[in-house]
Amino acid sequence: MPAVELILAIAWGAFWLYWLVAAFSMKHGRVTWSRKLRIRALIVLLVVVLVRLGVFRHHSQNTDPWLAGLGVALAVLGLGFAVWARVHIGRNWGTPMTQKDEPELVTSGPYRLVRHPIYSGILVAGVGTAVALSWLWLIAVVLAGVYFVYSATVEERYLTGQFPDAYPEYKRSTKMLLPFIF
Repeated sequence: MPAVELILAIAWGAFWLYWLVAAFSMKHGRVTWSRKLRIRALIVLLVVVLVRLGVFRHHSQNTDPWLAGLGVALAVLGLGFAVWARVHIGRNWGTPMTQKDEPELVTSGPYRLVRHPIYSGILVAGVGTAVALSWLWLIAVVLAGVYFVYSATVEERYLTGQFPDAYPEYKRSTKMLLPFIF
């Protein structure tokens, strides 16, 4: 399994490196820090509790090569989808819950499939990592999912206010995170 771990480490590392570099091209905006800090503090507290309870000790690692291959494929597809969304939204991208000074509503490309494709891609990549390495990774996916749903809800309230005619229609025609489902 070391090869699978290496492939996933490289994929996630390249993804986050791209993310950091791409962040320099975003438009200016305002971040609702108090909301961000509360949800992040709650997630950190939950992780600390799980660590203290010993949830992460003695976990078994996946040894099935088919599952490992499926997991790597899901992880790479998820990361690729998130990058496609980031490239497509361009300078309109921002950290979760950022309010842009000159917002634009993007509804094409991956945003035609789901309203928050970056979150979707990262979650799919997380599930792929869990399938490839250890089901224990699903804890991180669930925590990220909670944060992403919260962030998406806050962002959507802002977007509804910024685009009162277009955003409600977009919201009715496009699912939040999973095409045709949610």
